[in-house]
Amino acid sequence: MDYADDSLGNGAYAGLPIVHVPEGEEPRELPAPEAAAWRIGVDRNGGGKSFEELFLSFVGTVDTTKVTTLIIGDWGNAYERDSSEVVRLLTEHAERLPALRMLYLGEISREEAEISWIQQSDVTPLLTAFPLLERLEVRGGSGLELSPVRHEHLRDLTVESGGLPARVVRGVAESTFPALEHLELWLGVDEYGGDATLADMAGILSGERLPALRHLGLQNSEIQDEIAAAVASAPVVARLESLALSMGSLGDEGAEALLSGQPLTHLKHLDLCHHYLTDPMVARVEEAFAGSGVEVDLSEQEEPEDEWRYVAVSE
Repeated sequence: MDYADDSLGNGAYAGLPIVHVPEGEEPRELPAPEAAAWRIGVDRNGGGKSFEELFLSFVGTVDTTKVTTLIIGDWGNAYERDSSEVVRLLTEHAERLPALRMLYLGEISREEAEISWIQQSDVTPLLTAFPLLERLEVRGGSGLELSPVRHEHLRDLTVESGGLPARVVRGVAESTFPALEHLELWLGVDEYGGDATLADMAGILSGERLPALRHLGLQNSEIQDEIAAAVASAPVVARLESLALSMGSLGDEGAEALLSGQPLTHLKHLDLCHHYLTDPMVARVEEAFAGSGVEVDLSEQEEPEDEWRYVAVSE
């Protein structure tokens, strides 16, 4: 599976058809503002309008007071320029986007910029400017900042990266999200800035500020065994319906910790896809959950290369 390019392949997002914002050259019939996931992104070949021009065309052409879903693609050489201009434009025009509920910042293909080359910025102002936002998805960890916040309505937070800085993980862990049901973090590797430790995840694992959490994904990590061991006794797990420790370097040590820890048979789904478990351990995990009703994903069994275990998404 090509995780890094697997998000919008069907031409839809959050159940809505993706519509590229009009550039104004040719009039065309547009869908109702609330019936589309509007995508703003510059032409990767360098032609056409700048991101700011596209954004201003969007707010000038579409009734943005009814727009619920917005996808931000390449803001122009995203491997060199960070997303601060995007954040500025969105926050400055927040009053014109009162219905915005879903925002994807950085829907950028590998051809435009590898995930670890995407230059992000401080996304905290987005949560402040859009207090009714329900879903925030961010791709790229380089330069990413997130300060601790309280947000009453956010239900889904996903950060995809090849290396997620510890400061961002702490920002999430120290935030209060009463409505958050889905949290997914691609932690990545130290080489690309993924320097978070278990201590940085403490607030997430305790679940004290995440009373509604039902899905937790701590994924794509080179310390996946350590994370599995921590999860095995983490208070937050008891309220989960699904748990993802996939895409990383999970081996027999981490799997043993899961089997020896608190019961996981209340889960509906346990995602261990892309792992380094040996055949005997795979059999043990399958046996442990046989007949429990838990759907366990043990696909993509990997083999270490010269004893090295690689995560699914790094560069």
